[in-house]
Amino acid sequence: MELRDIEIFLTLAEELHFGRAAERLHVSQARVSQAIKAQERRIGAALFERTSRAVTLTALGEQLRDDLSAGYDAIQKGVVKAREAARGVTGTVRLGVMGAVGHELRDLIALFHDRFPGCEVTLREIHFSDPFTGLRSGEVDLALLWRPVREPDLAEGPVVLTEGRVLATWTGHELADRPSVSMEDFAGRVFFDPGPHLPAYWIQSMIPERTPRGRDIPRGSRVTTFHEVLTRVAAREFVTPLNEHVLRYYTHPGVVFVPVHDAPVTEWALVWRRDGLPPRGRAFVELAAKTRPRRFGEDGE
Repeated sequence: MELRDIEIFLTLAEELHFGRAAERLHVSQARVSQAIKAQERRIGAALFERTSRAVTLTALGEQLRDDLSAGYDAIQKGVVKAREAARGVTGTVRLGVMGAVGHELRDLIALFHDRFPGCEVTLREIHFSDPFTGLRSGEVDLALLWRPVREPDLAEGPVVLTEGRVLATWTGHELADRPSVSMEDFAGRVFFDPGPHLPAYWIQSMIPERTPRGRDIPRGSRVTTFHEVLTRVAAREFVTPLNEHVLRYYTHPGVVFVPVHDAPVTEWALVWRRDGLPPRGRAFVELAAKTRPRRFGEDGE
């Protein structure tokens, strides 16, 4: 069976309509019908049931669809990779970042522009409440996420930024005037609820449910965006750990940021889908791997 015949069969198996399949393939409806009839003669059995009202797959057709789909997808991906390699490193690297933290990569992005003048880097905002969807859907090539990321379909790459942590609390809170706090001070303080859909290992590495000594940290109201977090802290609904870069980029009426002197260092790493990183993305990752991770605040700004 020729590759074009496989494409016609799989398209009709998806559309189950000769006219729509022909439109997608930019061929005539007669060409689709002829190709399917030829395949059925070659195989010796019907692949589709046809009536005046509907087109459906036979059991044999369903089996053939399942057997051919994986191989066809692999061929298509191989062709795309070869085409991109032939063109060289060009195009736009789409990098998902949480808020202003992407600005901390400005030196790395500038270096990438110098090394690969045919490429651009665009920043796309993602939220802590939905960190992986953009990668899995193909909306972004790379995402900057705090470690660890232990998803089987995602690869965790080089660390490009490290920083400390602070506790966000409201003006007048008993911890607000301290020079710093300990993670043990989290005990009994209400943190926000990030929702049930995040991997526990990932969100708890930033917003723990227990202190290092095992004391409980209760959950309060649910939020999904960073600015909502600040609004709710100012409203005295909860306190929460945040990353140190908020000191540079964010202020909010009624919110105080107190350093957490014994919190683990946050490591921001590049993450990508294991089966979906284009050459321009690989070039960005390889350059980042050769560059010393930036420590927040080390430039003295």
